[in-house]
Amino acid sequence: MTPELTVLALAALLQAVQIGLAAVAMNRDIGPEWNVGPRDTQPDFSPLTGRLRRAVNNHFEALCFFTIAVVVVTLSGAATSLTALCAWIYLAARVLYIPAYAFGWSPWRSVIFGVGFLATFVMILAALI
Repeated sequence: MTPELTVLALAALLQAVQIGLAAVAMNRDIGPEWNVGPRDTQPDFSPLTGRLRRAVNNHFEALCFFTIAVVVVTLSGAATSLTALCAWIYLAARVLYIPAYAFGWSPWRSVIFGVGFLATFVMILAALI
């Protein structure tokens, strides 16, 4: 498996961990009844829980672009040490993004997001060149 595909698999596992963290926080705030119910209403979550939930959604958005980058690099045969490095940078940024978002590290949350986003698009550009 290429490094890029390995990182993609690890990023998917990270997403599952993030979902679990958000679920634990939600259950702590309001109990499991709402979490397992139809969610017809939106309860008031703690700021930490809200941030963890938004971090999950943000990773889904970033993961779409990263998946495209990995597919383009892999299927075009454009994998290089640069694309592998960018993939690892993306993953490191996403790991750091969780506490940055959860604890409100401003402006670092945005900087960390930007690093991961830039790494993703460098992968795509590397495949196109």
